[in-house]
Amino acid sequence: MPKVRLRDHPCRDRPSAHLLAVTVFRSNVADIAIPPVSLWGLVADSVCRHPDRVALIDGASGRTLTYREFDAAVARAAGGLRAHGIGPGDVVAVVAANSAEWLVAALAVIRLGGTLTGANPGYVPGELAHQLRDSGARLVLTDRTAHANVVTATDGLAAIEAIVLLDDSEVPAPRSADGPPVVGWASIAEHEPPDPTDAVDDLDLVCALPYSSGTTGRSKGVRLTHRTLVANISQVAAVAPVAAGDRVLAFLPLFHIMGFAVVALGGLVKGATVVTLPGFEPESFLRTIEEQRITNVFVVPPIANFLVQHPLVDEYDLSSLDAIGCGAAPLGADTEAAIRARIGCRFAQGYGMTESNGCISYPQFADPETAGASGRLLPNTEAMIVDPVTGRALGPGETGEFRFRGPQVFAGYLGNPEATAQTIDAAGWVHSGDLGHIDPTGRVYITDRLKELIKVKGFQVAPAELEAVLLAHPQVVDAAVIGRPDDRAGERPVAYVVGTDALDGEELMTWVAERVSEYKRLAAVVRTDAIPRNPSGKILRRVLRATDEGRAG
Repeated sequence: MPKVRLRDHPCRDRPSAHLLAVTVFRSNVADIAIPPVSLWGLVADSVCRHPDRVALIDGASGRTLTYREFDAAVARAAGGLRAHGIGPGDVVAVVAANSAEWLVAALAVIRLGGTLTGANPGYVPGELAHQLRDSGARLVLTDRTAHANVVTATDGLAAIEAIVLLDDSEVPAPRSADGPPVVGWASIAEHEPPDPTDAVDDLDLVCALPYSSGTTGRSKGVRLTHRTLVANISQVAAVAPVAAGDRVLAFLPLFHIMGFAVVALGGLVKGATVVTLPGFEPESFLRTIEEQRITNVFVVPPIANFLVQHPLVDEYDLSSLDAIGCGAAPLGADTEAAIRARIGCRFAQGYGMTESNGCISYPQFADPETAGASGRLLPNTEAMIVDPVTGRALGPGETGEFRFRGPQVFAGYLGNPEATAQTIDAAGWVHSGDLGHIDPTGRVYITDRLKELIKVKGFQVAPAELEAVLLAHPQVVDAAVIGRPDDRAGERPVAYVVGTDALDGEELMTWVAERVSEYKRLAAVVRTDAIPRNPSGKILRRVLRATDEGRAG
């Protein structure tokens, strides 16, 4: 049975200061001691325990680094970054596909006390410029695939002092006349290590600044400190099936908290070998599992569906797989069962968000009959289920907004105290914006979203951002964006627009596609006479969703 206790708690949704008896759920796993170390200190412990074990394999190039070699590479890169003036509080952006160099560079920044902000290499220049400007980045580390967009995005951004090419080559790199200089990774990676006295001792320094739309709106910097990241990685390590000597496939984007903290850092902290891939491509994904004898892989629902449906899966030997974890969006119990039957390994789901430094609940793979559940609460974690209308705390099996608190709670949004206050209440509860319930045995089930975000292949799409793009079109009078269920992507954005007679839906989709990342592109444009709104002007998306379901039906 889960640990459930009653507390007096001032519910934020009832500002009368009236106290309610609140059902608080806790993990079935005992609390753990969180080590008082920096994030690099946590990873460096694996170097001490497993110096000659392989830490990283770059799946694209085949480059291999033992833990000892990885430690030396991070130290040299930290020396190079220090020579560029990077120190505590300085922000460095990494805009590149997954690679061994990505992780070396990221941990070099963090080792110095700097702040890493990873950005999607598929971003168009305007999206990149927003994150670079908002984060206050001083250096941008990129690769050939994203370099052209980075050059455009940094044109005129005086704060950016240099662009560093992680995949160094002899091909000269173009630069803008008004942009920062472009230098090769070798100029950073071959320095003397920094002085050991430069070690981070302030655990409340922000070490990572991923960008997330949170519960609504344009993407915001999520402030993750050494203390909060170490806490969550340690919480996950207490229940994760990954062990020293396992081989973990890191194909999920490293700029995403799941790819960086849960997969890559989680594997390194346990003494596993982390194999990076630039991204998901069916044949390379399956071939790497076969050739590298991958034991653990973390996926998102579209990849889970691929494993169930695609005939290519039968052409590869996946027998090395011991456990597959899934997150980013709920997955049906039928798909879980189909994966177990086809792949022949353990499969379970977890739940988290960027604002939790990665995870809130995690699968307990030995747990029977967990199909459709998102695991159980991590140790040191409390949760509440709250009726989103009345603010009443709910009990086991009742569905409401999922709220949590614990040492993994983020330190707030960068420069946005209003959004922070809307997400973390006065008692420290994070309002997730997700609907779900916790059953009488303590299993977490996430069933829907209160928030208006659309999740496409695990990526968050804020309707407000797309609506702003649409309303910039001269022939669009009004617009609203909703998510339409999609078997492959989870959801796809669909725009309902009020437009002039000259507006062409296909042309509008192309126009939007030129201004946003691929996963934000519209699946359809639907002409309508009016956008349904309440008296205060808020879009009634539930009305549009009902209309859209009728169209799909």
